[in-house]
Amino acid sequence: MTTPWAYEDGGPQRTQTVAGGLHIGADDRLEVTVRVAPVTTMVVGRGDDLFLLRHSGGDEAVSVVERVDPLTLEPLAESGELPGGPAWPGGAGVAEDGSVHVVFGNHAHRLDGDLQVAASRQLPRNRPYNSFVPLPNGHLVTKDFAGSRPGHPVAGDAREPAELLVLEPDDLAIVARLEVPEPSIARLSADGDDVYVVGDTSLLRVRWDGARLVLDDEFRPRYRVFEGQTYGWDCVIAGGSAWFLDDGEGSEAYSGTLRDHGVSTAPLHLVRVDLATAEVDMVEVCGLPGGLVANPPVVDVGRGVAVGYDSGNGVMAAFDMETLDLRWRREQDHGSHLLLYEETGELVTGDGTDVVVLEVASGEERARADAGAGVQAVTFPAPGTRRDFYLCAFTTVSRLAVA
Repeated sequence: MTTPWAYEDGGPQRTQTVAGGLHIGADDRLEVTVRVAPVTTMVVGRGDDLFLLRHSGGDEAVSVVERVDPLTLEPLAESGELPGGPAWPGGAGVAEDGSVHVVFGNHAHRLDGDLQVAASRQLPRNRPYNSFVPLPNGHLVTKDFAGSRPGHPVAGDAREPAELLVLEPDDLAIVARLEVPEPSIARLSADGDDVYVVGDTSLLRVRWDGARLVLDDEFRPRYRVFEGQTYGWDCVIAGGSAWFLDDGEGSEAYSGTLRDHGVSTAPLHLVRVDLATAEVDMVEVCGLPGGLVANPPVVDVGRGVAVGYDSGNGVMAAFDMETLDLRWRREQDHGSHLLLYEETGELVTGDGTDVVVLEVASGEERARADAGAGVQAVTFPAPGTRRDFYLCAFTTVSRLAVA
C-alpha cells in the first residue's frame, strides 16, 4: 500500500481528511509504538516512503528530515542538519517527482530521493516562515509568521504585514512576492490558484495568475469584531466556505499543554466565511473567556458537521454546517491538527496526553490510548496504510494501530 499523505493536513485545502477508515470495532484497541525524537512536527509520504520532519530550537535552529520505517519509526536515511533560523514549526511535502520540500525558519530546501540537498534558498525576512502550500503548477507559496514565539513576544500593534513568496519548485528561486495588508499568524491555505491568508483581523484572498500574485480587493471579510477577541489560525476550505477558529493569542506560552494559557476575554468562535459572498458567520465553541487554539477545525461535508475546539478551556464541539446549531459538545483537552476518515467518520483527536478516536457525527468515543509523549500534541497527525496513523508531539513520534 502507498502513503496517501504527501502534504500536511492532506493538501492545501487543509481538509485533514483521508479516504477509508480505521473500522474500529467494539473489541478493538489501539496498539502504540513510540519513538523518542525531539522536536517532531509532521509525517508526510508518497509511494512507499514515509518522511519525518523535526527541528531544534532557538534563533539559529536547524531542521532534519528522516525517511523512517512505517512500523518501527526508526530512521532509514537522514538529510543531516538543514539551515533554518528563528524556530517555529515549519513544514515538509513530497512532490510528484519524489523531491522533499522543506520550509523552516527563514530557509527553504529541496531534497532528492536520497535526502541529499539539491537546492536551498534563504528567505528575505529574518523571522520564521511557517510552512507552505503547493500550487497546481508545482510552485510553492510561503509567508512569514507574525506571531509571538517563546521568549520573543510581539505586541499586536508591532506586527508587520505578511509577505507572500512564490518559489520555483526546482531551484527555489523567488518568482513572485506580495505584501498583504495585514499580519498573519496562521498557515496559508489554497484552493487551486486561490491562496487564502487568515490575517489578524480579516480573511484575505490572493490569486496566482501564473506569473504574479494579485490581491483580491473585493474580498476582505472581517471576522475580528468583538472586544477581547484575538486572531484566527489556519483555515479549512470546504463546502464553499473557509472555516477557522479565533482567539489564537497565547499559544507561545505552551507548557506541555495549551490548557489555561488563553488571554482572550471574548469567547472562542468557529468562524465560517462564504467564499462567494464574503458573509461571515460565527458560533461560540463553549462561551467561556480564556479561549485558545493554535490549529484548524475539521469539516465533514458528507455528514454536514464542523468540529471546533477550545484548547484553553478543554472543550470540543460539533455544529451543523448549514445552521451552525450545536450537534454535540464534550470536555476534552485537544490541541493538535485533526485527522478525519471519510468513509467511517472516525475522527482522531487528543485529550491531554491521550489519543482519542471519536465518531464525528455524534461525539461518541470509539477508542483511546496513551500516545506515550508525556505532553499534549499540538502539531500534525497523518494516516498510515495498515489501519494505523501517526502522531507527532514535541517529544516523540508515535504509531497507533488498530489491534
